[in-house]
Amino acid sequence: MPAPTMSHLIATSALIVLIFTVQVFYVYVIDNIWEEMSKRELKEITDHVADTLANLYFLVNSTNTNTAMEKTLNLPLEVGDQSYVIEIFDENSTATEIGAYFLGKSWLKVNSWLPPGLKVGNQTQAIQSSSKTVVAGCSCVSSSNVYVWIAYKNESS
Repeated sequence: MPAPTMSHLIATSALIVLIFTVQVFYVYVIDNIWEEMSKRELKEITDHVADTLANLYFLVNSTNTNTAMEKTLNLPLEVGDQSYVIEIFDENSTATEIGAYFLGKSWLKVNSWLPPGLKVGNQTQAIQSSSKTVVAGCSCVSSSNVYVWIAYKNESS
């Protein structure tokens, strides 16, 4: 009678291995779904910030005076239960794109392009998600120099 015992032992061990294998693949699939959804949410945020800066640029650039404008950004506190950073990336002091990534997961990063010709201002160029009020700003110093920034709003003013 060793044949039924051996076949039960083989079937039971195969079933246990199958259960653990399915769990590993389930975690892998769920992680990929979370990553894709989080990237889409970060992309929406960077698109919103880039569009706001572009609109401010067009408004400031349409005037003939040296002026500065700020707009309050309504950003979520977290994306996928993770804190994130929004940053203006530049090349040779020219703002090229808005990027966002998760704290501790900088490889999970998305970008949105900015209109050409914008300069990086002296203000903060990176913010971390928090309950603080965030503003996007644009200033025209001369007809050829338009500066953009994102920063926390100074609550004392």
